[in-house]
Amino acid sequence: MNLVVQKYGGSSLASAEAIKNIAKKIKFKIDKGEKIVCVVSAMGETTDNLINLALNITDNPDSRELDLLLSTGELVSSTLLTIALRSMDIKAISLTGTQAGIFTNKSHGNAKILSIDSSRIWDELNRNKVVVIAGFQGFNDSMDITTLGRGGSDTTAVAIAAELNADICEIYTDVDGIFTANPKHVPNATKLDSVEYEEMLELASLGAKMHPRSIELGLVYKMPILVASSVNDVPGTMITQGDNKLSNKTVGEVRNRVRGIATDENISRITIHGLNNIPGTATKIFEPLSLADISVDVIVQNSGNDGQTNISFTIKDSELTKTKTIMEKICSHIDNASFTYDTGLSKISIVGTGMQDAPGYATQMFKSLSDANINIEMITTSEIRITCIIKQENTGEAARILHSSFDLD
Repeated sequence: MNLVVQKYGGSSLASAEAIKNIAKKIKFKIDKGEKIVCVVSAMGETTDNLINLALNITDNPDSRELDLLLSTGELVSSTLLTIALRSMDIKAISLTGTQAGIFTNKSHGNAKILSIDSSRIWDELNRNKVVVIAGFQGFNDSMDITTLGRGGSDTTAVAIAAELNADICEIYTDVDGIFTANPKHVPNATKLDSVEYEEMLELASLGAKMHPRSIELGLVYKMPILVASSVNDVPGTMITQGDNKLSNKTVGEVRNRVRGIATDENISRITIHGLNNIPGTATKIFEPLSLADISVDVIVQNSGNDGQTNISFTIKDSELTKTKTIMEKICSHIDNASFTYDTGLSKISIVGTGMQDAPGYATQMFKSLSDANINIEMITTSEIRITCIIKQENTGEAARILHSSFDLD
């Protein structure tokens, strides 16, 4: 008997009717003899509405209380889906993240899963029940509720699938799978039948519709992940280990290594001026940010002939206020240091295994953007991606240009 872990996103659970439709899909799996563990997100726009409620009270809500507030959205979804299943004479039980044994660190709002005690889940499965788990949440060693960050239900699902040694983790959402670009920007983007973990990790960290830590877990535990539509009955995208190179049209060794165009909007840039170009300077800048759990992405350092250096880095817009406060403290303790910031930026990347070993991809990317008069603010690379920081207003045009330039249309 197969054990399948399914995850349903908020758009799939946006109404009572939608929840009843998901219950029917689960029943279909049960009738085929499969055991089901189901992880759910909050209904529709619930999380955003809860955040707005908190912000209407204060601009800086307490992180512990905010986590407790936000966790309620998934509780509503899990209990309603369980009620729907029971109304169809299906044995089912809903569990909170705590009841499911999801133990995390203390980082409210962006907690990391440290371990999972799956004994309660197995106990309910052995009673032939569908186990419906509230995603996006866990508990820490103070018995406080924590949340895993936006999209964290993906990570909950993959982590539970790995812990249970499930046959597959199925992520159901409002799209048909993983596309070569965001269809919002590139209407003729095409769905990928499969994608490797490493490529998907880059796409996810750069704005594709998956929580990056869920892909990391899939990679570490070699858990196959299917991303598919909860509405349309069409094949999705399989994320797995393997060589997807042949999925591109090839002739001999000549092939297009670019698998997709990733975009990530709402990016801010911080630039610190007047730093001494000596060992330990970067640590003074980035250690406080790390302790504040602020994720820094693109980093560029420029050194001058006068022994001074500037450091620029990017963050999400949502982290800007907290980052500015930290930068003010840092600069107050460094002689002649000051900082500026820019908003209204986005990241655009070409992603594909093997680009580093094939010259010309960076040049083609830069030339395509230049020909469209799109200025590049910053550049960073890895083995399988090249990322440019551009003005956010140019995101859609840049995505369409690169999608066409690299023959992804």
